Amino acid sequence: MLIDAAAYFARLAESLAGARRSVTIIGWDFDGRICLTPGGTSAAPQTLGALLRSLVEARPELEVRILVWSVAVVHAPGSPRELLLGAEWQQHPRIQVKLDTEHPVYAAHHQKIVVIDDRLAFVGGIDLTVRRWDTPAHAADDPLRRDPDGKPYSPVHDVQMMVDGEAARAVAELARARWRYATGEQLPRVAVDDDPWPPGLAPDFTHCCVGIARTAPGWGEAPAYAEGAVLTADILRAAEHCIYIEAQYLTADFLGDILEQQLARPVGPELVVVLTRQSHGFAERWVMGHNRDHLLRRLKRADRYGRLRVYYPVLNGPGGELEILVHAKLAIVDNRLLRVGSSNLNNRSVALDTECDLAIEAHHETTREKIAQIRDTLLGEHLGVAPETVREAVQQETSLVRAIDRLNTGPRCLKPFEIDEGRAPARRVLGTALFDPKRPFRLLRPVMRLLQAVRAPAIRPRA
Repeated sequence: MLIDAAAYFARLAESLAGARRSVTIIGWDFDGRICLTPGGTSAAPQTLGALLRSLVEARPELEVRILVWSVAVVHAPGSPRELLLGAEWQQHPRIQVKLDTEHPVYAAHHQKIVVIDDRLAFVGGIDLTVRRWDTPAHAADDPLRRDPDGKPYSPVHDVQMMVDGEAARAVAELARARWRYATGEQLPRVAVDDDPWPPGLAPDFTHCCVGIARTAPGWGEAPAYAEGAVLTADILRAAEHCIYIEAQYLTADFLGDILEQQLARPVGPELVVVLTRQSHGFAERWVMGHNRDHLLRRLKRADRYGRLRVYYPVLNGPGGELEILVHAKLAIVDNRLLRVGSSNLNNRSVALDTECDLAIEAHHETTREKIAQIRDTLLGEHLGVAPETVREAVQQETSLVRAIDRLNTGPRCLKPFEIDEGRAPARRVLGTALFDPKRPFRLLRPVMRLLQAVRAPAIRPRA
C-alpha cells in the first residue's frame, strides 16, 4: 500500500529505473510535465516525460506506451496541448501516446494503472497528472505542492497499491486487453529476469491472493463488466464489526441500500466514512454534493444505534481551517477485506465508466493484522497521531467510532458532516440521470452504433 502520491510517485520512479522491456500506462489523465520526486536533491527535478525519454534512449529494448481517456483533453486537469499536439519527449519511435476513444458518450476511461515488464503493477486512485502530489503531512504551506506552472493547490489524499508476481501478470493482461481494444494493436507478453520491485521496500502482504475487479460498459464487441460494484456490495454485506471507507463521492443507490440495512440491525457493524466535502465545479457540487447529502440523510435516519460517523479531513492552522481533498477509493471491512482501486462510490462507476480495483481477503492472522495496521495508519494521518495511538485507542474503547471520538481533538482532525434532515434533499436531484448515470444513455445507442459502423474496423477482444 502506498499512501498519498508522494510515496507512490517516489516508488514508481525507483521501479521505472529498473524497467527493461515494457512500461504501460493506462489513465484517466496524464501530464508529462509533472515531477515524480519534487523534493529531490536536483535543483531542477526531471519531469516524467523527460524521464521516460531518457529510459528508452538508454535501453534499446524498452518500449513505453501511454493510453489516456480521450475526453481528458477538455475535462481533466492535465495539459491538453501535449496530449493533442505532442511534446519533445514523445518524439521517439519507442514511445507511444494514444487517446482512448472507445467508450460510450459521456463515459470515462477511469482506470489508473502502470505495468512494468509484466512483473510489477500499480493500481489505485492516482493518475500521473497535475495536482496529485502530496505527502501525508498535507502541510498548508508545503512549497513543493505546486503544479508545473508554479501554482499552489490544496492538499489531496489518495492511495495506490503495488503488486508483483501473478497479480502483476494479471493486471498486465488487463492493460493489454484495453490497449488492444482502444488501438487495435496486440501487445506481446514480456519476460525479463530483472525484478523492478523497489530495492529496500518490504511488502505489506506476502503469499496472498489478490482479486481484480473490472468495470466496463458494454460497447461495440466488448462485454460489460460490473465486478467492481459486485465486489463492493459483497464486502459491505459481509461486514460484521466495522466498515471503514475513504471516498471522493458517495451517491450510489445500491450502496445506500446496503449501508442502510447494516445500520438498521440492532447488532451490526460500525460505519466510518471519510469524504471530500466540497466538490469542484457547479455540476459536481449540484449532483454529487446534493445526492451525497440525500444518501447521508438516509443513513442518519437508519442509524438508531449510534454506529455511524461521516467526516471530512481538515488541518487547522494560523490561516484557519484547510480542507483536505479525499481522492481515495478504499474500503476496509472487519480487518478482513481490503479494496483499493479507481472506482468511485457513485452511480457511474457501477457500469458506465471503465474501472479497475484490487482486493485482498485475509485468511490468516498476519494478513488481518496488516489490514488493521493500514486502517490505523490512514486514521492516524487524518487525526494527526501515530498508528500505534489509534490501535491502542481501539483496543481500549473496543470500538472504532469511540476511539475516533477520543482522539479527534487536534489541529489535524476529522470534522463531522452536519446533515440537516430538514434541508437535505429527500430524493435524487434533477440532473442525476445526466451527470451520474448508471449505464450508457440508451437514446444515443443507435447513433453511436452507426458511427461505429462507418469507422475503420479495429480488432477488439471479447474479454
